[in-house]
Amino acid sequence: MDGNGEQQARENRQEEYRLLVESIKPKHNLLQNCVNAFLVGGAICLIGQLFLIFYSGQGLGEKEAAAATAGTMVFIGALLTGMGVYDKIGKFAGAGSIVPITGFANSIVAPAMEYKREGFVFGVGAKMFTVAGPVLVYGTLISCIIGIIYFLLQ
Repeated sequence: MDGNGEQQARENRQEEYRLLVESIKPKHNLLQNCVNAFLVGGAICLIGQLFLIFYSGQGLGEKEAAAATAGTMVFIGALLTGMGVYDKIGKFAGAGSIVPITGFANSIVAPAMEYKREGFVFGVGAKMFTVAGPVLVYGTLISCIIGIIYFLLQ
């Protein structure tokens, strides 16, 4: 085969591959994805607000009610992840399921669940902080830096 023939054959294979990829690539409806994310994210926030109202009605102060709400939402997110429900919510809602507090719980529990076959110490215990570790380290570092800047500006 000459150089032009090889080039043409390569281009034909590339075009066939591109067509194959296009035919099996999932089709996404952007508007539907946005609506799903909005509804699920809003529902998660609504549930959090209902817990905040409930805890405030039980006589807790504003800060205590907020802390109890955060703890409850983390627990619910972790429980749903452990039961395999949060993955289904994530597939339906996309970015709407990563509302900060429940998304954080999911990001901690999901790696642990993935490695539970390796045992509680080397599997669950070690992998639990795969995502949470950097978040905690950088969160602590940034809060210290902001605290120092705030102190110096006083």
